[in-house]
Amino acid sequence: MARRSQGDRRKTILRVAGRLFSQRGYYGTSIRDIAGAIRLQGGSLYAHIASKEELLWEIVEEAAQAFLSSLEPIVRSERSPVEKLRLAVATHLQVVTERQDAAVVFNHEWKALSPKRRADILARRDAYEALFREILREGIEAGVFRADLNVPLITRFILTALNGVAVWYRPKGPLSPEQIAEAFADWAIRGLQICNPAEVPR
Repeated sequence: MARRSQGDRRKTILRVAGRLFSQRGYYGTSIRDIAGAIRLQGGSLYAHIASKEELLWEIVEEAAQAFLSSLEPIVRSERSPVEKLRLAVATHLQVVTERQDAAVVFNHEWKALSPKRRADILARRDAYEALFREILREGIEAGVFRADLNVPLITRFILTALNGVAVWYRPKGPLSPEQIAEAFADWAIRGLQICNPAEVPR
């Protein structure tokens, strides 16, 4: 029971830290702020964590793993490039909307990590972008995406748009994550395809 209680407390600390980091930024959030939000004394928080950076690392690392583990099976599947891109957009937005605070922290606060951890996350971000680029290159080779595409630039354009959802998405808003994903995927595919833009495969 004590272990479960301690585990629950740590999850609460990570959730609250993620919310505060996303709202105020890493440097704008103190240990006292985090402790106060869960009604602990600042010093008591150190019974559950090693440092503020440790919290940032866990939040960012978990988000990085969620993105990678959701995209890799899609890229390695036998689906068509268009299907892969549509699913890649949907799974990315699923991670963003289900872990909204963590997604904001992952995209904007990772540079506050120590050099070694920053390099680790940068490598994972690069690996994730590489998977998206692989989908686009498959589409070009299959003759369904335009051959003149600047693949690295288009990849960053798509990911920037998807990551921006974490800033403005509201769970009780007019659009569900699925509706947003469908719209974003349609726009991306229409811009990439050789065929008539009105003919967007599903």
